[in-house]
Amino acid sequence: MTTRSVEPIATNPRVAVCAFAADAAAVVLFCAVGRRNHAESVTLSGVAETAWPFLAGLAAGWLLYRAWRRPTEISPTGLTVWLSTVVIGMGIRAWTGAGIALSFVVVATLATGTLLLGWRAIAAAATKRRGR
Repeated sequence: MTTRSVEPIATNPRVAVCAFAADAAAVVLFCAVGRRNHAESVTLSGVAETAWPFLAGLAAGWLLYRAWRRPTEISPTGLTVWLSTVVIGMGIRAWTGAGIALSFVVVATLATGTLLLGWRAIAAAATKRRGR
C-alpha cells in the first residue's frame, strides 16, 4: 500500500512573489474600478484608502494559509485567499466605520473572486496547454 505525502509542494520563491503581486494588483484594480464607478477620485491616496482593508485581508490569508507553498492553485489556496480577503476586508471596513452595505458585499465578493481565481484559472490553463 502506498501513502501520499501531505507535505506541500515546494515552489519557486519568484512564483510566490509574482502570485502575491498578482493578487494585490487584482485587489487594487477592484478598488480603482469601484471608485471610478462611484465618481470618487481615482488617486493613489483614494485607491489606497479603499484598498487597504482588502489588502490586509489578502495578506492575512496568505500568512494564515501559507499560500506561498502552492500560490497558483485555485483550490484550496485561491479560495482561502479570496475568502479571507473579503471577510477580513469587510470586517476591517465595519470596524473603521466604512460602508458594508449588502450590495457592496455581494459585488466585492463576486468581483474579487473573479479576479483572484480568474488569474489562477488562466495560469492553470496556460500551464496545461504548455505541457501538451
